Parts: sequence; C-alpha cells; structure tokens
Amino acid sequence: MNIEISEVANLPSRFGNFIVKAFKQGEKEHLVIYTKKLEAVPIVRVHSECLTGDAIGSLKCDCRDQLEFALTLASQTNGMVIYLRQEGRNIGLVNKINAYALQDKGFNTVEANHQLGFAADERTYEMVTFILKHFGISQIKLLTNNPNKVSSISDIEIIERIPIIMESNKYNEDYLEVKKNQMGHLF
Repeated sequence: MNIEISEVANLPSRFGNFIVKAFKQGEKEHLVIYTKKLEAVPIVRVHSECLTGDAIGSLKCDCRDQLEFALTLASQTNGMVIYLRQEGRNIGLVNKINAYALQDKGFNTVEANHQLGFAADERTYEMVTFILKHFGISQIKLLTNNPNKVSSISDIEIIERIPIIMESNKYNEDYLEVKKNQMGHLF
C-alpha cells in the first residue's frame, strides 16, 4: 500500500483540542483526529465522509450528530476519530445526490444504491487497520452500530463495540429503519 502521511498539527476545535494527521491513499485523503495523550485502548470512531450531513447539516441522515458525538467523546476520553473519505457509502458525491433524487421518488437508501448499480454499501476499511498500526494501536473500543465495520477491521482486536445512537427526526426515521432492518445495524 503506497500511503503518503502528513506531519502532525494542532487543531483546537469547539469539541476540544486535538492533534490531526492526514493519510493519502491514491486520490483519497483521510484525516485522523485524536487527543495528545491517547488511551492505551482508545475509543475509536471510524466515520465516513458525508458532506451533506457533516458540513451542511442535512436531516436525511444522522452523520453529523454521530460525528459531533464522537469528537466530543474523543476529547473526553483521549480517543480518536478516523475520518474516511468515502462519501455516500463510497459511491461519491454525484452518485449520492442521484441516490437522494431516487429517494425523493420513493426508493429507500438501499434500493436507490441498487438502482444506480451499487451495493448497499461500497465502503472498505483496510485503511483503518493501516492507520491504527501506524499509531501502534492493537486494541480498540469501536464506536459504531455497523456490524460490517466490526467484521472488516482486521488485525486489530476490538475489545468492545460501543453503540452510537442518535435521536431520529421525521426526515431520517425511514433511513434509520432501513439501516437497522436491511443493513443489520445494531441500535
């Protein structure tokens, strides 16, 4: 794996004071946000990019709420957030917006991806293992509802899966039900 790794930099934020480091894999640039003094077995959130949720505050998903919760928790527990650039479950922004348009016509999130020729979830997690090994981390407490993340992170012992449950709203209730009933998310 040919990975370019940045220097470290301080990142004071409204969630706490962090250190950041970037990892470039091909065209994808991923960000690791962590505290200066990481726990020996840190709480880690693997968060996939969601421009509409993370930056714009879309109510169609729970991504921003999960990210903000994870950053707050990382600050309080000396943990880490790995921000993977896998927009729209790794189908890209254009396809994600096309999936949104299909959802506006009545398709759910999984059906919309299938209509566009994609699996329900195209994300991969080998970069997570690389990043954690880079930091010398062999055990984590994983902050996730996604069983695919748990089973896809290899060579790292997940000693605990911590659920990340956000309050739903009228725009994302169906989305969250699909994640639970069709994608196996553990709420």
